Amino acid sequence: MGAWYWIGVAAGAGAAVGVLVQGLLRDPRLGVPVAALAAAGVGYLLEAWSGAIAGATGAVLAGIGTSPIVRGALARGGTRGGTAALVAGAAVVIAAVGLIPVLGYLVAFAPAAAGARLRRRRGERHAGLRILARD
Repeated sequence: MGAWYWIGVAAGAGAAVGVLVQGLLRDPRLGVPVAALAAAGVGYLLEAWSGAIAGATGAVLAGIGTSPIVRGALARGGTRGGTAALVAGAAVVIAAVGLIPVLGYLVAFAPAAAGARLRRRRGERHAGLRILARD
């Protein structure tokens, strides 16, 4: 396989690390930099500097995208351990999918797209009740 395959694997592994660290630390201000550094190390082991960049990019995108999912689960009554376990399972699945050629690149963007969708929906959810609060 060429370097493009290993760069995709590094991006998928970076996304898995980003999801896992965000699930464990629950704070994007701390979790995203830690995940980026860890994923850059994993990416460097897979494909030198291009893999390090791909891994860090995947970790940042996945960490930012996973943040509203983890915070929403905890706000709705999920336990810390249960949420971390479910997110760790998702990270394993993301890492496995990242081994498939080309999907490693795409799986790095999936958590970011899911997080953006949740952020967009959050403002519209109970917009009608704000009118009643003004009285």
